[in-house]
Amino acid sequence: MAFQTEFEFELPRGYVDDSGEVHRRGKMRLATAADEILPMKDPRVAQNPGFISIIIMARVITGLGSLPAIDTKTVEKLFTADMAYLQDLYQRINAVEPVRFDVTCPHCGQSFKETVPFLEG
Repeated sequence: MAFQTEFEFELPRGYVDDSGEVHRRGKMRLATAADEILPMKDPRVAQNPGFISIIIMARVITGLGSLPAIDTKTVEKLFTADMAYLQDLYQRINAVEPVRFDVTCPHCGQSFKETVPFLEG
């Protein structure tokens, strides 16, 4: 099984470009240390610490629909539901520990913990 570094997603609402086209499907790659450290040097983050998530998303989203590139202006125009979705995806794919849930077998009724696999891309 190959190590997965890029993950496909579909935005709940979608990014609407200047021509009115809606872009929903995209890809996000795993973050590097630089993706989280370098944005802290950006003057926009010094003025508004919340801007760091905009910069990080612009760095790790590798594609969105037919857009030629993703930059901070693109990310700033996302609907809040889409930004929340992307932040959740970012957390899930970059988590150090796998996510585990209590589940119950529908056939035998036995309860156990199940690890959620990484999203298939």
